[in-house]
Amino acid sequence: MTTPRISFEFFPPQNLEASFRLWDTVQVLAPLAPRFVSVTYGAGGTTRDLTREAVATLHKSSGLNVAAHLPCVNATRDETLGIARQFAAAGVSEIVALRGDPPKGAGKFTPHPEGFAHSVELIEALKDTGDFTIRVGAYPDPHPEAPSAQSDVDWLKRKLDAGADEALTQFFFEAETFFRFRDACEKAGIDGTKLTPGILPIENWKGARNFARRCGTHIPQWVEDAFEKAIRDGREDLLATALCTELCSELLEGGVDAFHFYTLNRPELTRDVCFALGITPDVALENVA
Repeated sequence: MTTPRISFEFFPPQNLEASFRLWDTVQVLAPLAPRFVSVTYGAGGTTRDLTREAVATLHKSSGLNVAAHLPCVNATRDETLGIARQFAAAGVSEIVALRGDPPKGAGKFTPHPEGFAHSVELIEALKDTGDFTIRVGAYPDPHPEAPSAQSDVDWLKRKLDAGADEALTQFFFEAETFFRFRDACEKAGIDGTKLTPGILPIENWKGARNFARRCGTHIPQWVEDAFEKAIRDGREDLLATALCTELCSELLEGGVDAFHFYTLNRPELTRDVCFALGITPDVALENVA
């Protein structure tokens, strides 16, 4: 089985304790030599300053290739591109360009009167600068605001045509979900190698289930049943590791060669899954060399 390329997503810390947890997460996962790590924004751009500070600190101190999330919600074009220029000035050349979630309670996305109307406009503007590798989001299960699954594919094609280099998908529970999405993308003229599946190692089933429901990710009944039984038996972590490893193995067998792990700043399960896939510090060092 081929050793996959990997990347990790982190949250920006919002207090001192969270700062220590982020740094501990980086220390645990950095030896696995990810091709990049990304730092998220909160809903409505609520962690904009925190994200910028975390990106700059990680870039300077960790030696990792850091990608900054950049949404265009609740900001003018000049403000958004100003942040991008600050990233470039700090030596950060990777952007995850997103429309962004609306602020809590807003219900739906409303463009700023002087802002980008959607992510495609943001991607075009970033591409014109020539400063960045641009990644975008993709949705194997329909986005909650999408009128159809095909509209998600169509939007993704627009984003890639506008200059995006790679798409990182929302997480999902079954490999077949990704394969169906990849087939639909290739039918629409999208290069399937530009799709990197997002993987969520489930540290807490209740939280993961709520997250899945909010973002429109289908939860198979067998997953619900398996976690309910594992929680009763005190074997939730063991089940989570096994299911995540099996999912990644099925994706590898289907031709996938890269994974983007949503770590939630809790690195142990992600590390254990990587080890199970044959990604260890020694192997990572050999691959880099």
